[in-house]
Amino acid sequence: MANNVKKIWAAGKAVVNAWLAIPSGFSAEVIAQCGFDSVTVDMQHGVQDYQSMVQCFQAMHAHPVTPMVRVPWNEPGIIGKVLDGGAYGVICPMINTRQEAENLVQYAKYPPRGTRSNGPIRSGMYGSAGTYQQTANEEIVLLPMMETRTAVGNMEAILDVEGINGVYIGPSDLGFSYGLVPKLDRDEPEILEIYEKIVKECGKRGLYPGIHCSGAEGAVRAINMGFRLVTLSNESGLMATYARMQIAQTRKDSGGKA
Repeated sequence: MANNVKKIWAAGKAVVNAWLAIPSGFSAEVIAQCGFDSVTVDMQHGVQDYQSMVQCFQAMHAHPVTPMVRVPWNEPGIIGKVLDGGAYGVICPMINTRQEAENLVQYAKYPPRGTRSNGPIRSGMYGSAGTYQQTANEEIVLLPMMETRTAVGNMEAILDVEGINGVYIGPSDLGFSYGLVPKLDRDEPEILEIYEKIVKECGKRGLYPGIHCSGAEGAVRAINMGFRLVTLSNESGLMATYARMQIAQTRKDSGGKA
């Protein structure tokens, strides 16, 4: 059980991550073949539930992508369950304090580091029998989301928690908490300053900062700032963007006949 995300980071590169909002194994299968490094099932704001997450993982299994999940909340039941279902990475929303980050680690790690209950019903199939528990604590990627003014104030304390692998920035909520309009690719100087600090503080600790982007342009800018995991929109957004583009081109190029 080796985590490809960790290998990419070890090679000094950035991970390009997909985001699944649609509860469909077929959508997951299509996205898994597009060249992403990791694919994240969104159980917080996506239309996914546990059953659809399992279907997405099953559909992706034939392809060399790391299966990850954004859980709905920092709660031990769902965190243990997504890991048992085969998640190699957990992105957890609204982590605002050191204690909340410590709780995330506790819920996601087996003893002695944490309190995760043993029963890797699907994830246990990923290696030879009985080996999963020996490597899970090391291989699973944990990324608490830093997306509020409170979290930024507690940044160094959160990043000092042993067992996390970095943080994941939610630009919409982060801007929202500073009284700004919620959007993904931010350009406000005060937010860019926060990004720079996050990248610097992660670098000092050997951690990997990730961020949600609306597409390639924002992702490239984030990589050039030092982010090491970038998400390109979600599959429903990519689908809608491309559909709109094709429709607009058809109407324009048909000279008003459509």
